[in-house]
Amino acid sequence: MVRRLSFVVASLFAVAFAAATSANAAGDKLVIELPSGKVVIQLRPDLAPKHVERVKTLAAEGFYNGVKWHRVMEGFMAQTGDPTGTGMGGSKLPDLPAEFSQEPYKRGTVGAARTADPNSANSQFFICFTDTGCSGLTGQYTVWGQVISGMENVDKIKRGEEGSGTVTDPDTMVKVYVE
Repeated sequence: MVRRLSFVVASLFAVAFAAATSANAAGDKLVIELPSGKVVIQLRPDLAPKHVERVKTLAAEGFYNGVKWHRVMEGFMAQTGDPTGTGMGGSKLPDLPAEFSQEPYKRGTVGAARTADPNSANSQFFICFTDTGCSGLTGQYTVWGQVISGMENVDKIKRGEEGSGTVTDPDTMVKVYVE
């Protein structure tokens, strides 16, 4: 009887441990559904815990659904996250302090957009198109993710005007969620 009870208790602990491990692993990827397909971003709370938490919060609220890619520059990056579509807006939450690191910006790196004030990131972010186009951003902008699949869909986002990157008829993020 004691042996059987020990087996049951051990089994319950194993199930509880597996569930806890699964819960901790869940929610480490951001999925952006674009008209051309899905983009999966590995979140990097090890580099920017406050930024990752913000993005997860906004995604869970549906904040990013339908938001435009308002600034897209060939050879550089695609920027989104402004509900006004102008590049001047953000969420109602307070701005975030910078979480700069020496993680290099390269193709598929996701960074927090901001003004000249390093502590002004809010909801806007960008995805780098090339290794060389974004390399100068390292240590100057917060890295919070890396595209791990679907970069070919990022490459299909409509480009903006030469120089400014302003997109006349922008693509949108159809749906954004954490998995």
